[in-house]
Amino acid sequence: MAKKVCVGVIGAGGIAGTHIKYLQQIEGVEVVAVCDIREDALKRTAESFNIAKTFANHRDLVALKELHAVTVCTPNYFHAEPTIDALKAGKHVMVEKPMSMTVKESEAMVATARQTGRKLVIGFQSRYSPAAQMIQRSVEAGELGKVLYSRCQALRRRGIPSWGVFGQKSLQGGGPLIDIGVHIIEVAHYLMGRPQPISASASCYTYLGDKPSKVKSAWGAWDHETYTVEDLAVGLVRFDNGATLFIEASFAAHLESDVFNFTLMGDKGGASFDPPRIYKDEAGTMFNMVPHFVGSEDQFALKMQDFIAVVRGEKKSTAPGEDGLTVQKILEGVYKSAETGKEVRIK
Repeated sequence: MAKKVCVGVIGAGGIAGTHIKYLQQIEGVEVVAVCDIREDALKRTAESFNIAKTFANHRDLVALKELHAVTVCTPNYFHAEPTIDALKAGKHVMVEKPMSMTVKESEAMVATARQTGRKLVIGFQSRYSPAAQMIQRSVEAGELGKVLYSRCQALRRRGIPSWGVFGQKSLQGGGPLIDIGVHIIEVAHYLMGRPQPISASASCYTYLGDKPSKVKSAWGAWDHETYTVEDLAVGLVRFDNGATLFIEASFAAHLESDVFNFTLMGDKGGASFDPPRIYKDEAGTMFNMVPHFVGSEDQFALKMQDFIAVVRGEKKSTAPGEDGLTVQKILEGVYKSAETGKEVRIK
């Protein structure tokens, strides 16, 4: 029998349903409580997943003695406080990406995990994808050599969310960079070997989101009057090992089609995420290596399974809090450079 793990979920909307669905599929896991300040969302989620205990205040949830772990599924501006409170209450925590709004908050979260001896895991599902795992095996086998450069793209032609707080900087921390760019940055950085960022040079542009639009979009109409984030972010990040990463992220851009991809370039080989490929020189010939099958595992299911395995003490985390902190430094460095118009140092 698998060791029983009781989990509480803070935040009942959006991604919470996905967390609960996959947690309830894991043997020995019971989602015993959910919390949200919105009564309608709380009731809907509790009834949909047959969760008996509901709370309006996250502190009441983390005080439950039977809880072993908590997942934090709130908007970005409310990631740090419930995470820290849950850790102090003796619970292991998974917090959704990005781990917080600022580096200072992320540092406090990591420090609390260390002080309490609890595990802090970040919801970075892209590194669990079959394509990423295929590239990771190639990296570990030395087929790419030293990774020198990564080009990351999380680009939507017209994909401004028409729900939630995605367009409000004070609640979200930014636009496409912190929302979708974070996914492609985290997996590329993971496969680069997790180097430490030392500087960033970037620009952000807003030219469509803050204006009414007559163009039809599958994403629907957004609230342009409250839109305070960027439409497009571009930036170059330098690392302590000499490697560099270039990021392009957009909610709205005049390009042919949406792109969600990264390319790695090493001194012995290269790789791309979508489509998954390895690029090498063999026997005097340049080869594009196309995998026959990389796997069909659900990256989100693997993410939740990994968290429970960490809670049970069966393995080390694939996405620890320290990784989230490093990614937060990258995000903050890019935004700060864009705001100041100058290259910035990252401590």
